[in-house]
Amino acid sequence: MMFQHNDDQKQGLFFLENEQGQRIAEISYVWSDENTIIANHTWVDDSLRGQGVAKKLLDVLVQFARDKQLKIVATCSYVEVMFKRDQSFADVVA
Repeated sequence: MMFQHNDDQKQGLFFLENEQGQRIAEISYVWSDENTIIANHTWVDDSLRGQGVAKKLLDVLVQFARDKQLKIVATCSYVEVMFKRDQSFADVVA
């Protein structure tokens, strides 16, 4: 599964498109400051439910934060729950 990434220095998005170019999954963030992003939305199309796509998107976002030495503030309910549930994310939680 190859996720695409867009970032305009104000906000960013990791996403997956189908063969027709339609977006079918995404996790978005906004820059709070140069060291912090706010994970504000996660969405997965019904056709992908149950395949762990939301977790894969979160893993990509967390790896991005680690690579850039960023902290993540979760305002997305999915990300909030996962940060509380999985201590392996503790290093990026703001």
